[in-house]
Amino acid sequence: MKTRTKVGIGVAVLVVVAGTVATVLLRGGSGDEGPTTIEVVRGSILQKALAIGNIEPDVEISVKSQISGVVREMFVEAGDYVSAGARLLEVKPNPTPIELAESKRQVELGEIEFENMRRDLQRKQELRERDFITQEELELSERQYERARVQAQMARERVALLETGRVRIADRDIDAVIRAPIDGFVLETRVESGDPVVPLSAFQEGTVLITMAEMSNLIFRGTVDEIDVGKLREGMPAVVKVGALPDAGVTGEVYSISLKARNEDNATVFPIEVRLTEVGDVVLRAGYSANVDIIIDRRDDVLVIPERLIRLEEEIARVTVLLPGGAPEEREIETGLSDALSIEVLSGLEEGELVVEPPPREIE
Repeated sequence: MKTRTKVGIGVAVLVVVAGTVATVLLRGGSGDEGPTTIEVVRGSILQKALAIGNIEPDVEISVKSQISGVVREMFVEAGDYVSAGARLLEVKPNPTPIELAESKRQVELGEIEFENMRRDLQRKQELRERDFITQEELELSERQYERARVQAQMARERVALLETGRVRIADRDIDAVIRAPIDGFVLETRVESGDPVVPLSAFQEGTVLITMAEMSNLIFRGTVDEIDVGKLREGMPAVVKVGALPDAGVTGEVYSISLKARNEDNATVFPIEVRLTEVGDVVLRAGYSANVDIIIDRRDDVLVIPERLIRLEEEIARVTVLLPGGAPEEREIETGLSDALSIEVLSGLEEGELVVEPPPREIE
């Protein structure tokens, strides 16, 4: 009788120990803590592409000169707002001795030609009065006289421009003052008084004197990785994060996506432009570095779990669900949109259910 009692007690102890071991295994190896679980909740999934670049004016103008010389005087500084036609700087012509000598010789030749044409016209007028020449011959002489007068005047004006940079033509003052081509801000002055100026011509680019822009029309110019560019289209909303203004709420929309890639740091990227649509009270400056999140797709009020909880077996998504009684259950689920961290659950799970966190993978 005593032997049977001992055997019965031993079996009961064995059952209790086995149940304890099973519970410990289910709870991840601790008798006090259960397995790590994540609750299925409702939330939002945002799929986006990252673009890296800078805030820039939509149109930036480089102001150049059409005459050579040196900067005589600056009338503006960086940061000034000017209206179209306002004076920016004055260029003092600095001709070579040969240029100046040739120009003065042209004046002398022009005056000689003009004097000859004046005398010829006087003779033709006298002959016409005596009816020795036709009216057509007199008119031809008058045209030659007028052409010689204009050419002599042009030669004198050229010398005046070369020597002083100023001349008056037809009641209008002509000078070597460079004026603003648009209404806008002076972004940068590239020269100072005394600096040489190379003119803009068909054979040379010329010296950039000043850069200007209309700062009310700013855009983001940057690049996006080739992996994401196929998902983008013009008009997509974007959130602009300005590095110098972390609290600024700047938004925009994709304006342009380049058809041609370029290589940067051994990576293939595509240039894009984002037009800023909402800036608020933020003062943006040309050159600010910025990152842009381009919203590709968005799902709100959907079931969401971390993507790391999913196991893919033959392209079928599976998770382990911890039932209310503590028993695990394998589930096949259907997934939707992912942002690489969280994923949308279309079917197979209910809100509030607990999904078991897989154990960390061992690095071999």
